Amino acid sequence: MVYKTSFVILSLALIFLDSILISSLANSVPTTLNVLSYGAKPDGSTDSTKALLAAWNFACASANPTTIIVPKGRFLVGKLVFQGDECKHAPVSFRIAGSIIGPEDFRVLAKSEQWIRFERVTDVSIYGGVLDAQGTGLWKCKNEDGHCPIGAKVCLTHKNQHIFLMYIHGVLVNFVLFFQLNLQTLMFTGSNNINITGLTSINSQKFHIVIDDSNNVNMDGVKVVADGDSPNTDGIHVGGSHSVRITNSRIGTGDDCISIGPGSTSVFIQNVQCGPGHGISIGSLGKEEEEQGVENITVSNVIFTGTQNGVRIKTWGKDSKSFARNIVFQHITMKMVKNPIIIDQHYCPDKPCPKQESGVAVSNVRYEDIRGTSNTEVAVMLDCSEEKPCTGIVMKDVNLASVVNRPVQATCDNANGLANDVVPFTPCLRKDLLMT
Repeated sequence: MVYKTSFVILSLALIFLDSILISSLANSVPTTLNVLSYGAKPDGSTDSTKALLAAWNFACASANPTTIIVPKGRFLVGKLVFQGDECKHAPVSFRIAGSIIGPEDFRVLAKSEQWIRFERVTDVSIYGGVLDAQGTGLWKCKNEDGHCPIGAKVCLTHKNQHIFLMYIHGVLVNFVLFFQLNLQTLMFTGSNNINITGLTSINSQKFHIVIDDSNNVNMDGVKVVADGDSPNTDGIHVGGSHSVRITNSRIGTGDDCISIGPGSTSVFIQNVQCGPGHGISIGSLGKEEEEQGVENITVSNVIFTGTQNGVRIKTWGKDSKSFARNIVFQHITMKMVKNPIIIDQHYCPDKPCPKQESGVAVSNVRYEDIRGTSNTEVAVMLDCSEEKPCTGIVMKDVNLASVVNRPVQATCDNANGLANDVVPFTPCLRKDLLMT
C-alpha cells in the first residue's frame, strides 16, 4: 500500500514538473526576432519571402509580445500574406530599418491583388522602413498604350468579373472575363488595433495602403511617393472601416491622396500634406444600389499643393441607398488647386454613363476656414443630385482667389444650406450672420 501511494505521488509530481517545464519553455519564446536568423538576405536579389513568413508564424504562435526586426538593406519579397486566424493575438511589431522591395518585373506578381496583406490580425504595428513595389514598369505600360501584358491582370470573383456562356463542340462552357486590377502595396483586412508609424511607400503598382473592414487603425508620419502621372496610385484608401486616424503624413501620387469608400465611419485626418494627386475624396459612392454609406469624417489642417482637387465628395449618377453625412473640412490651405471645393454627384469615369440622378443622400457637410488659390475660374462647385439635393451644407470663413489674380466663382445645383464670410459668393447657400 505504501509503495502504491508513493508511486501515485511520484507520478503526480512528475506531471506537475512536466507542466512547469512546458510553461517555462512557452514563456522562453524570444521577444525579438531578426529576419536574418530565418534566412533573409539584405542584398536586394535573394528572395526573402519565406524568411519573413517564418518570422511571422513564430510571432503569431507566441503568447508574448514580439518584435520582428528587418535591419538595414534591401529585402526582395514576393507575395506576403500574414494570416491571423491561428494567432494568439499577442502584440506583434515590425521594426523596419531597411527597404522591402518587390520584383522589378511587375508580371511576377501577376496573380496577386495585394503584395503585402494582413488578414484578420489584431494588435499589429509597423514602425519605419520603406516599401518599394517597383511599379514604374506598369505605369509606363499603361501610359503608353494601355495594352499591358496579361501578366498584369488579377483574377478576382464577385463584382470584378463578367461571365459568358458559349457552346464549344456541343458543350456549354463558362468563360470568366476579369477586369484588369493590379497590385496594391499594403493591405489590412478584417483587422483590429493597427498602428503604422513612419512608414514610406513608393512606386506602388496601384493603391499604396488599403484599410479594409478594420477597426481602430492609426497611421502617423506616413509618406507616400509616386509620380503625378502614375495611374490609380491612391495613397491611402479606407473602406468599410471604423475609427481610422491619419495624421502628420505627406502624400504625393497620381490619384487620390486619401480616398474614403463605402461603409467607413469615424475617420479623422489631420496635418497632412497632399500633392501631387487628386486631393482627398469621400467616395466614389453609390456605384451599387445596396451600398453602405459614409459618416462622421473630419479633415483638418491639410495643405493641398498643385492637386487636381482639394476636398471632394463624389457619387455615381445612378440609383443607390448610400449616403454621405456629418462631414467636416476645416483649417485647410489650397495652393494652385484646380477644384478646391467640389461635390460631384454625377461622377462617371467610365463611358457610357448611366445618365441618371444620384440616389446618394449628401447632408450635414461643413466647410470652415479654407483659404488659398484656385487654378481655375470655378473654385467652388456643388453639383448635387436633383433627385436627392444636398442638405445642411455650411460654409464659414472661406476665401479662395485665382492664381492669376482674377475673380473666381462658385457654381451650385440642388444644394441647400448656410454661408457666412465666403468668397466666392455661393448663390445657393443663404447668408446667416448668426451662424456659429
